[in-house]
Amino acid sequence: MTEPRIIVHGGAWTIPADRRKAHIDGCRAAVGAVWGELQRGMPALEAVRLAVNVLEADPTYDAGRGAVLNADGQIELDAAIMDGATLNFGAVAAVRGFLHPVDIARKVMDTEFCFLVAEGAERFAREAGIGAIDPAELVVEREVRLFNELRARAGFSTHDAFRPQGGVTGAAETGDAACRCPEPPMPKGTVGAVALDAAGDIAAATSTGGTPMKRPGRVGDSPLCGAGTYADNETGGASATGFGEGIIRVLLTRSACDFLRDGNAAPDDAARKAIDLLHRRVSGHAGLIMLDRRGRYGVHCNTQHIAHAFAVPGGGIHADVNVQR
Repeated sequence: MTEPRIIVHGGAWTIPADRRKAHIDGCRAAVGAVWGELQRGMPALEAVRLAVNVLEADPTYDAGRGAVLNADGQIELDAAIMDGATLNFGAVAAVRGFLHPVDIARKVMDTEFCFLVAEGAERFAREAGIGAIDPAELVVEREVRLFNELRARAGFSTHDAFRPQGGVTGAAETGDAACRCPEPPMPKGTVGAVALDAAGDIAAATSTGGTPMKRPGRVGDSPLCGAGTYADNETGGASATGFGEGIIRVLLTRSACDFLRDGNAAPDDAARKAIDLLHRRVSGHAGLIMLDRRGRYGVHCNTQHIAHAFAVPGGGIHADVNVQR
């Protein structure tokens, strides 16, 4: 028997002071909702789905309720889930009117397909018994204000949300000069979870609303196998958050898991190497959470914050927006 583990994230960005508590509390709640069940034998695949459900329902994050609006003022959601025992993978993208896209992705795993999008994914969800909701129920006032502000900006590009704005971040609050990095100013509250169950199986899941003012139909890294989501019992599991186009180009989560392949590398080091690869090759900004097959956690980002929480061996839950370095 393996001692179960679970870790979740709620996005990597510069989280304003008045929003940090909500990010921390939401991540803690997601771990707390499934930690006891994992200890009682819940499979990792079910644990990550349920943990992500908690985060999708929390309007704090850019996933499910509270997701960003695209350039048409609509919410389009992406999600993925992966089983490290079988490498089975399910994903959906650009779905509207569903609170829990990760549930649709989980249903996709039971078909002959891996990935469904837009109207096809929505039709499949209804046929699978997942009820749609009024898309207006997903919209929060915070994102309406952001949409109106960005729409009024001449020449705004969705990638502006990830471009450095000058200066450094992290050092002022942590005192750690090593974590100085450019400051991406816009919200990036993608959510994700990675779990290890008592049978030794690893699973990962990720869910997102994407980037502010994205082009309708745009798909980022979250639902792509090896980019935003990956799990393999032979190495580990990972979920990413950040600039999706960069994450896709380096297959960030698969790269991170590959750094675990010799069995000796610590997940923190693997996550750091993967983020360094992202920045070196495509000047990307992101955060990663990881678990290896031995149950060790890894968290790293090159943004100022990454909201995250994990079950502490022996009891308790650690939750923070800062990474211990």
